Amino acid sequence: MQGFTYDALPGRVVFGHGTFRQLPEEVVRLGLERALVLATPQQLREAERIAATLGGRSVGVFAEAAMHTPVEVTERAMAVVAARGADGVISIGGGSTTGLGKAIALRSDLPQIVVPTTYAGSEMTPILGETAQGRKTTQRSLKVLPEVVIYDVDLTLTLPAGLSGTSGINAIAHAVEALYSRDANPVISLMAEEGIAALARALPGITADPLDRAARSDALYGAYLCGVCLGAVGMALHHKLCHTLGGTFDLPHSETHTIILPHALAYNAPAVMPALARIERALGGPDAPRRLYELAATVGAPRALRDLGMPESGIAEAAAIAMANPYWNPAPLEKERLAALLSRAWEGAPPA
Repeated sequence: MQGFTYDALPGRVVFGHGTFRQLPEEVVRLGLERALVLATPQQLREAERIAATLGGRSVGVFAEAAMHTPVEVTERAMAVVAARGADGVISIGGGSTTGLGKAIALRSDLPQIVVPTTYAGSEMTPILGETAQGRKTTQRSLKVLPEVVIYDVDLTLTLPAGLSGTSGINAIAHAVEALYSRDANPVISLMAEEGIAALARALPGITADPLDRAARSDALYGAYLCGVCLGAVGMALHHKLCHTLGGTFDLPHSETHTIILPHALAYNAPAVMPALARIERALGGPDAPRRLYELAATVGAPRALRDLGMPESGIAEAAAIAMANPYWNPAPLEKERLAALLSRAWEGAPPA
């Protein structure tokens, strides 16, 4: 066994069925008396219902969370935090709401409780991605790591099968890159392989029967593990491309990850053979890039960037941005190869 460094991240996790009912207890445990509930505009009514269950320990709702965490939305939320004297935030929903909670915590150091309703996994990471003037940047800070995460499988039963598929493959991407990260370690590699396997067996089951509680439980468990992986080690080409595409062309987050993952893994495959073997074991067979591409088809996910609204003219721009400020990557980055990768992803062709 080679030496390694592993920084275990703090935080409390409550996982199970019906665990959402423990939210008031967790609010009290953190000593919150003026919690602000965060949500997207689509989840306003649910957020208001949740705030009402907290009685006098809530100061209401801010329901403007948006994809890619725009800085201007965060600034409006901070004004509400200040005006209402909030002493903590409760994020209900997916990555957009979790991102807003993190952005508030970065600026205020307020404690957070997160109740995920998708498989994004960002609730387990000290990573924040924010968008300003058409560019998305990321940073790591323990200030943005939630104090409590409540996973309630029952809350995911109404997540549409299509969104479940893309959200789940987005989570798989976190574990895939964790296996060949520059600071990979055997503890995280165990979690990564288990997380990929759990999601790979769960997502087709959810597509067949969205009310399959066993599949939903496996998917949420897998998403939790993959989120831990993303939070503990660094990112590489896949996440760089997705952050570039999302911030530059305002593409939907999980769908973009779903499309890019097979192509980014194919790009890196010759340089990461030990990690590739673990990924293939988790997926149940050889040719992991092709299996991920086919998994997307199985769950009814888009496989072409053009279907998300990206212009073909953006391929060269995205490749240039990715090269200008790259993340570390196990294989050398070459502009022409990146453009070819993006071209195949734009067309929806299988990974090369």
